[in-house]
Amino acid sequence: MSAQTSVRSAEGGGNSALLRLGGIWLVLLTAPLWISHVGGYTALGSRVVILGLAAMSFNLLLGFTGVMSFGHAAFFGLGAYGAGFALKFFTDSTPLAVIAGTVLGGVLGALLGALVVRRRGVYFAMVTIAFGQVFYFIAIRWNSVTGGDDGLRGFGRQPLHIGSWVVDIQRNAALYYYFVLAFFAIATVLMGFILRSPFGHTLIAIRENERRARFLGIPIEMHIWLAFVISCVFVAMAGALYACLNDFADPTNFNYNMSGTIVIMAVLGGFRSFWGPLLGAAIYVVMQDYLSSMTQNWMWAVGLMFVLVVLFFPRGLLGVFDKVGKPAENAS
Repeated sequence: MSAQTSVRSAEGGGNSALLRLGGIWLVLLTAPLWISHVGGYTALGSRVVILGLAAMSFNLLLGFTGVMSFGHAAFFGLGAYGAGFALKFFTDSTPLAVIAGTVLGGVLGALLGALVVRRRGVYFAMVTIAFGQVFYFIAIRWNSVTGGDDGLRGFGRQPLHIGSWVVDIQRNAALYYYFVLAFFAIATVLMGFILRSPFGHTLIAIRENERRARFLGIPIEMHIWLAFVISCVFVAMAGALYACLNDFADPTNFNYNMSGTIVIMAVLGGFRSFWGPLLGAAIYVVMQDYLSSMTQNWMWAVGLMFVLVVLFFPRGLLGVFDKVGKPAENAS
């Protein structure tokens, strides 16, 4: 009977995961159809998806490798400025601009990751936040290139030319949303594949017990460096999409406040789950948009929610749904 119960529990877990996955993609694919009816707008949906991608990318490092970074804003900003420079000076192709920003963030992530990979805990976090602030001050001071405090202007996303078809993502917010969603889908499929691979299982082993993993002969620094680089690539992609959404890139994309925002979104939704950071991003962005229209002190509400989640829901808000489903499975 115990074997049969285990099989039923496994089948139930698999069915639950499929239902959740289907529900998530149903909501994402239909968002432009219903978002205006609940008081939102399509660009808000694009922000949720973009910042959700940034939080999920960061979570690849925190939730699945066990390494805390407070400097991911550096690579978000590099992606934003890389896409902006590409559109302003080199190309009129929005996809190429997003790829350029992604590559720029990934390359610098690889270089900087090699410098910090041997640090752990608070030392790793402080070094990464220092790198982020270096890029922030470069963006502030190098006025002739970055635009300084005014940010990088003079570029905008361009329509897509697919054969004889012209997809106007420049003026049509819904089409740009689906453009963002396409990159989001590619990124999440790749992240899912990575986490289900032997490499992904090794990252989880490092998270659970780094000393034991080292005794097994696993090259810890190499795996953490690769996880850091992959995380930087996807968060730079999010930054590039964000710059194209706003037709603007500014130094605050590099600031530690952005790094803190990414951490908050990941923890709110649940940093030990794959989709948790997306839920956290949705909650954060919607609260910011709604409360900032009523008061300048909207961050107190987000901070209060963050404290409550950390105290009472350490697995995040998505973890609550997982916990609710367990008693029924055990009872069967």
